[in-house]
This record gives sequence, structure tokens and C-alpha cells, in this order.
Amino acid sequence: MQNALPENASVLVIDDHPLFRKGVLELLASTPHLKPAGEADTGEKGVELAHRLQPDLILLDLHMRSGQDGIATLRKMRAEGIEARIIVLTVSDAPRDLVDAMRSGADGYLLKDTDPELMLHYLQESLYGKTVLSEGLAQMLVSTLSQDPGGPIRQLADLTDRETTILYCLSQGLSNKMIARELDIMESTVKVHIRNLLKKLKFHSRVEAAVWAVSQGVSSR
Repeated sequence: MQNALPENASVLVIDDHPLFRKGVLELLASTPHLKPAGEADTGEKGVELAHRLQPDLILLDLHMRSGQDGIATLRKMRAEGIEARIIVLTVSDAPRDLVDAMRSGADGYLLKDTDPELMLHYLQESLYGKTVLSEGLAQMLVSTLSQDPGGPIRQLADLTDRETTILYCLSQGLSNKMIARELDIMESTVKVHIRNLLKKLKFHSRVEAAVWAVSQGVSSR
């Protein structure tokens, strides 16, 4: 059973298009459990606000016309210890942008033309700790990762039983806290197992591992 959403979860919007920011903020303001925390039109301002406001969720544009782009902003926030859920919200469905975002620490990747009601659903799922991708992007991510002819050979047999169980949990979109509760182990132990399975499977991020697990049928066990 899912936990209740954080009460009045705060959301920071980082996007250089004023009209789009306004629309997203109005959508958030009209939604129970979500509240606009602030807005920024550059990555640099976004990082500053993220530190100051400590939002629960950050919506980040990918290609901004001035200052650092979304990927650089995302990497900087993660490097500086910002723990908010970060979802890239963009018009780009380019495979390389998707892979770069997920490898840089994004918790989701949504296209700006997503229906507003579906968008809100994705945001709520993210606050539960799940990874969210617009329709069709999960398969794109798998295809992109598998198209590298010199890429590593990945086998489930290389994982321990516990690592395989945690990989299954990742494929279900569970957060570290949810996995720890599900398996009755410490969250720090979950982090160690995830680090080890990512190393064995030669993935840069948990999202890549989760999507690959789904393609291997791990999620349907």
C-alpha cells in the first residue's frame, strides 16, 4: 500500500519560458497536496532557490537559452547534495537527452505536451518515490542503451539473490526507503546493494537498471 502524499508538497519550477512557468504554477496551485515553492528562469537561480527553499520536487527545463543548461544544473544540484525529487520537463524526446538526464540523477523525464491530468498523476507518483517517464520513453531508453555494440554484457546471474530482489524493487519504481520497508532492512543497506548491482551490471544510474530489468522480464516475476 502506498503512503499518503506529503502534505502540501512544495514544487520549484526552473524554466526560461515565462508563460509555461505561469501555466505550470497555476496547475500546481489548483491541486491538493501540491504547492508552488518558487520559480527560476535560469539554472543558476534554480540551484540557489533549491538550497534556500528545500522543495520536495523540482521541475527542470532541459534547454534554457541563458546560463547553464538543464543537464549541468541537474548535475550541480546532485553534486551539492540536493535531495529533492527532480523531474526533467522538456520538449525534447531525443534519446541522448533522455539518457544524459537519467544518468545525471533525474528521477523522471516528462514531455511538455503531456496532458495536464496525466502530468499531475506523474508528479504524484514521483512523490511516492517512483521513477516517471512519458509514454514510450522507457522503451526508447532500453533501445538506446542496447544499441552500443561495444557495450558491456549484462547478466542477471551475476547478481546475488538479494541484489536480484532489490533490482525487482527498482523495476517497480520503489524508493530506497520503500525498499527498506518492504525487505525489513536498513536504508543504508539498500544503498550498498544498489551500488553493488549497478557496478556489476555497469549502469550509471538506478533508472537505467530499472528499465533494463523490465526489458529482461524481472518486473513480471
